[in-house]
Amino acid sequence: MSAATGRPYRRAPLAPFAAAVTGVGLVTAAGTGADAAWHGVTEGLAPSAGPRPELDGLPCDFFYSVTDCDPAAVLGVAAQRLMDRFAQLAVIAAREAVADAGLDPAVWDSGRVGVVIGSAHGGLPFYDEQHAALAGRGPRRVSPKLAPLSVVNGAASSVSLDLGVHGPSQAVSTACSSGTVAIGTAHQMLRSGACDIVVAGGAESTCTRLLIASACSLKAASTRREDPTSACRPFDTHRDGFVVGEGAGLIVMEHPDHARARGATVRAHVSGYGASSDAHSAVAPDPEGLGIERALRTALADAGLSPADVGHVNAHGTSTLSNDLIEATMLRRVLGESPLVTSTKAMTGHTLGAAGGIETALTVLALQHQLVPPTVNLDAPDPQIPIDVVAKEARGATFDCAVKTSLGFGGHNAALVLTRT
Repeated sequence: MSAATGRPYRRAPLAPFAAAVTGVGLVTAAGTGADAAWHGVTEGLAPSAGPRPELDGLPCDFFYSVTDCDPAAVLGVAAQRLMDRFAQLAVIAAREAVADAGLDPAVWDSGRVGVVIGSAHGGLPFYDEQHAALAGRGPRRVSPKLAPLSVVNGAASSVSLDLGVHGPSQAVSTACSSGTVAIGTAHQMLRSGACDIVVAGGAESTCTRLLIASACSLKAASTRREDPTSACRPFDTHRDGFVVGEGAGLIVMEHPDHARARGATVRAHVSGYGASSDAHSAVAPDPEGLGIERALRTALADAGLSPADVGHVNAHGTSTLSNDLIEATMLRRVLGESPLVTSTKAMTGHTLGAAGGIETALTVLALQHQLVPPTVNLDAPDPQIPIDVVAKEARGATFDCAVKTSLGFGGHNAALVLTRT
């Protein structure tokens, strides 16, 4: 409230700012490396899935795992032992993104480089392992590495250490919107002048009995045990929940002046960011989608663009009954019927805090290739879903603007606007 006028205070919007995306790194169930992951999601290659002995007895006994990447071989056994798996995947993705950007950590101004990585659960597997050690063998068997390996900032810390970054290093934890919020935070850091370069995105590896049992109890996980490779079915009439996945998706973002000065190849731009809170429920989204609508409209205004400019949406699309319908109805209300929508979770699984990072990286590639990945398991489109969902096969299109939307438990919403170079 303004003391002078007695009216609500509204700050004037900032001038549009487009951060340059110069590098992409991906580790997913659809493939490791940006090229392999892009090939996997656009060709609809089935992710690795099948009954897991550690999930025996659960209604959902499968998940989508990274199978073509051996962290010990990439990082070395000694380094691997100092990180939980989610941090290992983050370091591998970060190395690829930095190399793709043509940057050399040995010569960059490390004090002007930042790291922002989102994760919902952090080192949950190591935490579970140590809890079992305490219960079964006593306190002397608990590792002194529990704190550094299990905390949510483990990925950001490990990437900063690996790259020798001395600028701001942050962890974001806003449930399933964590990766998207991390990239939005990086956008703000670059706009403010705090950094010239930020490595940002999300990482997660929570394929544990505890987490999947919880998802089953919540009735959020698919129980399609007879065909787990097609169990994740966003926007399909017969969807019955998500499939937990693991992975990391990181992008290198630069201030446009910095990218221009060094002659960097720019893949796309992050041009707008918006975030909001539903203040509705600890687990369910606002039934009208008003929170994610606020985030999306804020992101468009931040980019100085209108809904009519949007040609593609990489949706949150979790394959749960209510989330898909709420999100789709909101997208139609805000953007109309023209944008081509997809959910790449059908190929990667729901990677929770990593989802926004992975899916933003895939949106960057979609803009670059002018190709929208398919929602591969969409066999029977839900007639209540009022949007154009790309089904079964990738679809070529011409578009200069794309949107990434994310929703998280607790009502954490985020949206990014990405544009072509």
